[in-house]
Amino acid sequence: MASTPRASGKSGAPARRRPGGRSARVQAQVVAAVTAELVEHGFDALSVDTVAARAGVHRATVYRRWRDVGGLLAAALDAGTDDDWRPPDTGSLTGDLRALNEEVYAALTEGPPVTMALIAAAFRSGEAARALRRFWADRYARCGVVVERAAGRGETAPDTDPYALLVAATAPLYHHFVLLRTPPDPGLPAHAAGYAALAARAGAFRRADP
Repeated sequence: MASTPRASGKSGAPARRRPGGRSARVQAQVVAAVTAELVEHGFDALSVDTVAARAGVHRATVYRRWRDVGGLLAAALDAGTDDDWRPPDTGSLTGDLRALNEEVYAALTEGPPVTMALIAAAFRSGEAARALRRFWADRYARCGVVVERAAGRGETAPDTDPYALLVAATAPLYHHFVLLRTPPDPGLPAHAAGYAALAARAGAFRRADP
């Protein structure tokens, strides 16, 4: 889903005011350069100087705005929340979860592997890791409506925890493709969605009483 990090939760991240004019153009050029350098040359070769050169932006500007590699990676990840993406509405919980998983699958198996490169880089940079958590928080918050709709249709209990259900539905894809690096399996999105929906109907993700 567009719920995977790429340059283009329980709660959403605070809204950021988007830059306009030249500032927006510079940011877009830099973010595009970060992802391109990361995919082509890897984290170890990423630097402010290589990004500035590729973006066609003066290195002093990049240093001033983003400071270092961690700041550049955070900018690329934060750019993923500056959109109007919303989860699909297929009319059923299983269908919605499957549609979400199909987007995750496409992002994790795409070429060039932008999403995989950004996730891998987050393991090497504390600032990027924090940005990745902000990204997930934003996406899980937006996807909460999937569970709310399901509860409204009577498919799940009203006290179903959206975060717990959404994590359960998407986790198998990240486990297989990010951690285990298994070959692509087109059937996995539907299988994971179906199992999560079945568990939700059985009450597996209901919030515990305080």
